[in-house]
Amino acid sequence: MERVELDFGGRPFSIETGHVARQANGAALVRHGDTVVMAAVVASKEPLLGRDFFPLQVDYREKAYAAGKIPGGFFKREGRPSEKETLSARMIDRPLRPLFPEGYKNEVQVYVNVLSSDQQNDADVLGICAAAASLAISDVPFEHLVAGARVGRVDGAFVINPTIAQLEVSDINLVVAGTRSDVIMVEGGCLEVSEDDLAAALEFGLREVGMLVDLIDRLKSRIGRPKLPFTPTPVDPELSRLVAGQTTDRIRQANQLTDKTEREDALAVIQKAVQTALAEQFPDQDRVIAAVLDDIERDDLRERVLTQSRRADGRGPDDIRAISAEVNFLPRTHGSSLFTRGQTQALAAVTLGTKVDEQRIDNLMGDTKKSYMLHYNFPSYSVGEVRPIRGPGRREIGHGALAERAIQPVIPNEEMFPYTIRIVSDVLESNGSSSMATVCAGSLALMDAGVPIKAPVAGIAMGLIKSDGRFVVLTDILGVEDHLGDMDFKVTGTRTGITAFQMDLKIEGLSFAILREALAKARLARLHVLDRMAATLAEPRPELSPYAPRILIFQIKVDRIGDVIGPGGKHIRGICEQTGAKIDIDDDGTVIIASVDVTAAEAAKRMVLALVEEPELDRVYEGKVRRITAFGAFVEILPGTDGLVHISELDYGRTERVEDVLKMGETVQVKVIEIDPEGKVRLSRKALLPKPEGYVESDRPSSRPPRRPSNGGRGDRRPERHRG
Repeated sequence: MERVELDFGGRPFSIETGHVARQANGAALVRHGDTVVMAAVVASKEPLLGRDFFPLQVDYREKAYAAGKIPGGFFKREGRPSEKETLSARMIDRPLRPLFPEGYKNEVQVYVNVLSSDQQNDADVLGICAAAASLAISDVPFEHLVAGARVGRVDGAFVINPTIAQLEVSDINLVVAGTRSDVIMVEGGCLEVSEDDLAAALEFGLREVGMLVDLIDRLKSRIGRPKLPFTPTPVDPELSRLVAGQTTDRIRQANQLTDKTEREDALAVIQKAVQTALAEQFPDQDRVIAAVLDDIERDDLRERVLTQSRRADGRGPDDIRAISAEVNFLPRTHGSSLFTRGQTQALAAVTLGTKVDEQRIDNLMGDTKKSYMLHYNFPSYSVGEVRPIRGPGRREIGHGALAERAIQPVIPNEEMFPYTIRIVSDVLESNGSSSMATVCAGSLALMDAGVPIKAPVAGIAMGLIKSDGRFVVLTDILGVEDHLGDMDFKVTGTRTGITAFQMDLKIEGLSFAILREALAKARLARLHVLDRMAATLAEPRPELSPYAPRILIFQIKVDRIGDVIGPGGKHIRGICEQTGAKIDIDDDGTVIIASVDVTAAEAAKRMVLALVEEPELDRVYEGKVRRITAFGAFVEILPGTDGLVHISELDYGRTERVEDVLKMGETVQVKVIEIDPEGKVRLSRKALLPKPEGYVESDRPSSRPPRRPSNGGRGDRRPERHRG
């Protein structure tokens, strides 16, 4: 077994191998604090033929036992990946995928398991390091050294791999992965920080990541296996020459078509024609021909950008597509908007609910509740394709999480706005940056619903064309520019600062000079989009949608919760049935009443308060006689609260029988004349009657029973203190 370690962020960080999973191509255990993550890498011995993509599969799973838990549910075992596991797998995949050699088609699986969690050090960034270390020491032809870490900022100081407690007070939550000198992947969110602050956080993070890269290099130098030889399968030169000769000019002409559909149709015609023409000479080479055509299209589009500053749709590098926005697009939702940018369109709908609608999350970091969520849907018709409808895939979960994180900093807290908020974005058309369109549409829909967000949020996707020392940063990229370009850098924020970001590269690294230029251009573009959004709706509507529930919140005593609920839920169920309102009571006595009809909500509140109302001294109540005894009558003055009207308090003068004055079930007005320390209530009917002429108060007979003497009938005499 080999082990390397260092102090990282004030806590021990180690990588070891040779002890577990020894039949994999490579395996490593990473420990940080008491959090332990294992990664194992396996590659197929032969390439997967007939595929035009690299078959890399990254899986990240959190074991419940890692935090001393037993999974819930009937089967009591881990099931399908949670959203957190899916997002972590994507985070590990993205810095690794671009570093595999071009043309490598062997199936590769990276399996990351969280084996121990101290619930202070998040395991996702450790998964990046474990996967990278496993690849580095394996015989898989992965030649690069890469690592990842999280950056926070607490009290103005950057913190590497902050703990969960530190993240709660941090205004930056940034994950950066890279080599010793270049950034490869960035993802995170922040509380409206400036572009300069974000760049400084990235530089700090990359310096710290370099220490982890050195640690992996030390491990590789000790135990790394020789890499398996790999040579990309060459394309027949004659085939390439013939395809290029027949199609280059036609592809250039097709690339000048600015409409996506027209350009794709023209390219499809060219591909079909050349495949038919060469079918006899080069049988079963349709995929190879398609790849050659893709390279020709790619080279032409990239060269036009680098030399002519002209993009696929005719725009310049910094131009933003035409933007339009509508709100109140759907008449019966609580809030809605339709945001269109070029050929990308997102429809967002906002629904407001109560605490009952909160999402409950159980993961290694503990049980939490989520009162704000955003769900992103990408149906196949948005790109003109046929595909079966299934549950959300990794892409939809990832894009939704990015958009949710982008809007999170402007969502009002629960004390100010006690609603559960759900945004659903359906992408109706897509030609690049549908997640950024979702951010814009979601922000507008929230304002349309009357949610008092801090400020509107917009997003933009930046691209990059880089070749032979030349580069051009692109603003508001198209789908083809994402596919054929070198970078997809999404940045969201308000006019004040950045709220979220995500960057993926298809090259081996990015310099900070390019990164800073991309951030500066993204800011200008974001302000332009915010101006267009403001022309439609500049701020939240002053009133909630008439279809949204009205929520009333108040407190009752904890020991009175049972009185509101009633036996078997009788009382609270009856209130809900009578008013149509929803009622939720927390363990601390917080009562939340929700109803679309504010009158019904107020009625429900009055009924709840009536159940827990406590009698007040000298207050007059109208109550019903519930029980009659020889010494008085018991009158219910509040729900569940009776008081005694002693026979002497029924009327002036002597009353022989209670029944001479009161009858069972009779309604009577009484006054509270005493509440003893035990809570017993004494009432008087007489106190509300006119006093007879000549009545002398001293003649009033006592309503109290005689006080029983203490000390065995010796009165209140106390023994003398013995003095010695």
